[in-house]
Amino acid sequence: MAHTIQRLLAVKADSGLSRSTIYLRIAQGLWPSPVRLGARAVGWPSGEVAAMIAARIAGKSDEEIRRLVQSLEVSRKNAV
Repeated sequence: MAHTIQRLLAVKADSGLSRSTIYLRIAQGLWPSPVRLGARAVGWPSGEVAAMIAARIAGKSDEEIRRLVQSLEVSRKNAV
C-alpha cells in the first residue's frame, strides 16, 4: 500500500468535516494532528484519515476514538 499525505482540501472532502471542525477535533484529541510538510503546509497520512472515517462509521465512542488517535500518532512516530 502506498503511503500518501492528504492536504486539508482532500481531508475535508473525504471526511465531510469543515476546517474548523477538524482543528476542533484535534484540540479535543478526536483527530490526529497534521504532519508538517513545510513552513506553511501540513497534511495527514491517508491511512490515518481512512482509520478515522472508519471509526466514525463503526460508531466508536469518543473515548475509543481518542485511544485510536493516540495509537495512530505513536505508530507514526515509530514508522521508518
